[in-house]
Amino acid sequence: MIDSATPTRPVRPRLLAGHHIVVTRPEHQAAALAALIREAGGTPVLFPVLEILDVQDTRPLTSVIARLSSFDLAIFVSPNAVNKAMNLIAERGGLPSGLRVATLGEGSARELRRRGVDDVIAPDDRFDSEALLALPDMQDVVGKRIVIFRGDGGRELLGHTLAARGATVEYAKCYRRARPRRDAELLLGLWARDELSGFVVTSSEGLRNLFDMAGVQGRQRLGATPLFVPHPRIAETARELGMSQIVPTRPGDEGIVQGIIDWWGAQAPACVGKR
Repeated sequence: MIDSATPTRPVRPRLLAGHHIVVTRPEHQAAALAALIREAGGTPVLFPVLEILDVQDTRPLTSVIARLSSFDLAIFVSPNAVNKAMNLIAERGGLPSGLRVATLGEGSARELRRRGVDDVIAPDDRFDSEALLALPDMQDVVGKRIVIFRGDGGRELLGHTLAARGATVEYAKCYRRARPRRDAELLLGLWARDELSGFVVTSSEGLRNLFDMAGVQGRQRLGATPLFVPHPRIAETARELGMSQIVPTRPGDEGIVQGIIDWWGAQAPACVGKR
């Protein structure tokens, strides 16, 4: 759906006026980024390419939560991991005292703080496993027991590296990812009216889903539409899929929106008279 609500308090010049920017995050996680696009004058278009589902069997997860006091560190890999796991943890009395908490990015850290967890180990520049692993707190982990709350599948770098450094690592799967069942009619309509200015994609899996969901009619147009990505891995996936308009941005919602503004500002002279 197209979210075109009027902003109540602009926080930056309306430099994206006339631009429809597709936000591909799961719908429940798109609001903050959509608001920033709207405040910059743009029209956010919500087109989720990932659906976040509960795990079908919660027994392994609840078993880990029952043993949380035996761990030294809990790592939440995403805001979804925070929300799904912390709901169950809160039902069972909350996090044990003495358990340290870490996460990969600002979105997850913000969710943890919202739930009263203020002392969070997290990188402050690049939001990925490599950045977390580079922090001082992640170096001397010999003999430490670490639980990683995550979705189904995903990268193994974090757990493998911590285990190689001497930690005992256990995974707790707390959600599933799926591709939404919808077609590209909304996108095709925007392209046909020359109203689609770009996509924001924040995961490689989401990008592959978008490519599939675009269908035969949309893939060629997708390949030539600006794709704003906050991580080099997503850019590499885009190249593998044959996309040519790949625009790296800084991580985080503010960084993404500033990247969109900067890119379209640089294109402005060539776009005069086209809109």
